[in-house]
Amino acid sequence: MNKKHILKALGFSLALGLFACEDKLNELRPEQDLTEESAFKNEAAAMSSLFGVYSTTQNYEIFGGLSHIIGDFHADNVQFIGSFPTLQEIQNFNIVGANSSIQALWQVHYRAITRANNVIAKVPTVVDQGFTDAEKAQVVAEAKFIRALLYFQMSNFFSQPYQFSGGDNLSVPLVLDAFSGEITYPERATLNQVHAQIEKDLQEAIPALKNAADFGDPSEARGRATVGAAQALLSRLYLYRENWSQAEQNARTVLNNGSYNLATDYSFYNANTSEDVFTIQNSAIDNGRTGSGGLASYYRPAANGGRGDAAFSPEFLASYETGDKRLSSLSSVGVGADGGTYTFTTKYPDAVNNADNAPIIRTTEVVLTLAEAIAKQATTVSGASESIQLLNRLRVRAGLAPYTVESFSNLNGLVEAILDERRKELAFEGLRRMDLLRYKKPLKTNGEGASKAVFGGDLTILPIPQRELDINPSLVPNPGY
Repeated sequence: MNKKHILKALGFSLALGLFACEDKLNELRPEQDLTEESAFKNEAAAMSSLFGVYSTTQNYEIFGGLSHIIGDFHADNVQFIGSFPTLQEIQNFNIVGANSSIQALWQVHYRAITRANNVIAKVPTVVDQGFTDAEKAQVVAEAKFIRALLYFQMSNFFSQPYQFSGGDNLSVPLVLDAFSGEITYPERATLNQVHAQIEKDLQEAIPALKNAADFGDPSEARGRATVGAAQALLSRLYLYRENWSQAEQNARTVLNNGSYNLATDYSFYNANTSEDVFTIQNSAIDNGRTGSGGLASYYRPAANGGRGDAAFSPEFLASYETGDKRLSSLSSVGVGADGGTYTFTTKYPDAVNNADNAPIIRTTEVVLTLAEAIAKQATTVSGASESIQLLNRLRVRAGLAPYTVESFSNLNGLVEAILDERRKELAFEGLRRMDLLRYKKPLKTNGEGASKAVFGGDLTILPIPQRELDINPSLVPNPGY
């Protein structure tokens, strides 16, 4: 990502490809077409390679737009009214293995993973007197965090959730070594194996990472891997695996960190505040926009510079309580891609430059993780009173009446209220799909594809791309494709 953030990438000629990029202090001036040797010849080159890993995550297929919108329109928050056939297939549960959007998603995630693998393997071997072992360990730890994040997202898209078969179902191939030049054909690992690797990477990274407070630049405190970001991602992993005690422990640790606090209103988007735990940093010259990409390109109507592809679904719109500021403050009405009038989110307003940051983990999510973990371990509603208090912090911010213990007749009602708060607080940030799947709920209940959207349905997960099946004989397809 660029000077303001995590620097702009320049392409390497290597197939295994690291990116060179411009250093935040203008110290690095990497050339295009670097050799592998020069990529890790000294501290400056090693840091440039790390920043290239970050920069790759800006790509449209990772956190530049595609993954966020799939997380919401392959569920019930968004109706996709755009004209892209590959995205219409996903929304309508008519996906085919040759879907080019899914193929690109797979390829670019593994490109970023390959780059992270090379940093992890080669930075410890860099010979540079000024590059200390502690600094090398931090670089490796940041790459491990990114690798964990990428594998988490891939496993969510291409495998049934933990609740389907306790994690014994197939997920994605685990590629962990630096590319040696030899072509291999890795098999798909199980979801448990992928999750175990994510956990291992994060736990190994935490001791070497900095705290957010150690970075003077807010864009680095929120845009680079930190102790808090790794602990927050661990809390999400444990939540998805129903390891409630560990989810609670890690969420509490994050909230006690001192660097993370709930914002008092909704002006924090793109501001790198204590509401942000980890956020992909974008600018007008360094972002994930391609010919079809950019978050605001999808989420803003043409009058605001976007395409008006991804509007609130009618069901989502109807779920808001009267006076909810999350609707009144974070939405507007406009003309959609099909010429109709719809409500659109304003979380990503810059459709001209696509410079809006992409939120990945926010303090609000960590608060909701803690609330859910507490509720799932309680035996009575009164025993989950802290969970209710946490929810009320969000409801008061939204201008809504707080809950009381008497608001819920049982714990199931409290958990449903938590899921509803997650739906509204984290809308258009890509998390809705997994919230439905991990509670065995249908991804859609109305419209085209609803009959295929039930929990455990073959098409509730994405197909292993046909191109990957054609070139890798070790892969097996997902059922139904």
